[in-house]
Amino acid sequence: MVTLRRVPESLRRFGVARGHLVVGLALFAGSLVPSLHSHGTVLGGLPARPYDLLAVVAIALQCAPLAACRRWPVAALVVVSLGFAVDQLRGYHSFAGTALAIAVLNLGSRSERRRHLAAALFSAAYVPLAVALHLLGGTESPAGYVTFYLALCLVWGIGSWLRANRAAEAERRRRVAEETRTAERTRIARELHDVVTHHVTAMVVQAESARYLTTTPDRLDQTLTAVTDTGREALTDLRHLLDLLDPGTASATGLRTLVERTRQAGQPVEFSERGTPATATGHAGPVAYRVVQEALTNALKYAHGSRTSVQVHHGIEEITVEVSTDGHGTPDGSPGGSGRGLDGLRERVDVLGGDFSAGHGDEGGFHVRARIPAGSPS
Repeated sequence: MVTLRRVPESLRRFGVARGHLVVGLALFAGSLVPSLHSHGTVLGGLPARPYDLLAVVAIALQCAPLAACRRWPVAALVVVSLGFAVDQLRGYHSFAGTALAIAVLNLGSRSERRRHLAAALFSAAYVPLAVALHLLGGTESPAGYVTFYLALCLVWGIGSWLRANRAAEAERRRRVAEETRTAERTRIARELHDVVTHHVTAMVVQAESARYLTTTPDRLDQTLTAVTDTGREALTDLRHLLDLLDPGTASATGLRTLVERTRQAGQPVEFSERGTPATATGHAGPVAYRVVQEALTNALKYAHGSRTSVQVHHGIEEITVEVSTDGHGTPDGSPGGSGRGLDGLRERVDVLGGDFSAGHGDEGGFHVRARIPAGSPS
């Protein structure tokens, strides 16, 4: 079906074509007004003569092609030039001679193929016209012919400048669209990383723990239930991501659930939350959630069993997050990460105008700190 975005472009093109048609009709009508006879473009200096049937034909050849010059710029210029040559060689000097400049401007601004060839052929045809006018008794000086040619070259140059501007604008829009698509793909990749890595890591740790709980059915059942719950939560988060593709699906108010799920995976987590989450924090809430989620995921993967501290402070103008481990845990054996998680978090926080740092502590653990301005819609 025809998309709505193409309708305005079609209307704009129709408006331009209609404008050319109106100009052509105006030139044709103006050329037939008796008071304007022989008051048009004069090249060659031949004496004026009264209009006859051939004059009307010459005027029509110059005006009619303007209606189709946008679609067929080269053909339109050829026909207009033929009419202009007849007009000047016969000495009509009609008002329709203005159509030549319009056709030249249109060709320079529209034609993208064989532009130089068309310009060369047009220039070559101008020389026989000047010679013919001189042989018929024209009084135009060589400087006059050169000046008229240079004027047409100026009109051609203006058209070429317009075409170059349109091409540059089209390229800019294409580049912006490509950058937007790339940024969106990167954002989706980060969201998938945040959701999948956290939940899958928790499930791997819980499944590994279940191996050693076969002699304690109660704890084994709890562990398997935690694996099931984590899987369901992963599916829920993925549905939100695929449906909305928006980071707002996670919020700082879900931090307690996130911490509790990490505890069920066997990670001792001390959670401290000060202040009251604001109802409208822009993207600060979701970013704070992602910071805690990524930090706890890394704790499970690289410091399993290490005492982990999560501190979140909801201020009036910002949210601060600090997650640290004491460095006494052991890796869980899960595959190493690509570094995309922390790099992605740093970029997200930077976009909101905040501060982000991550590194190892003096006693072997690691820490993640973030200050995220609240209320930013970016």
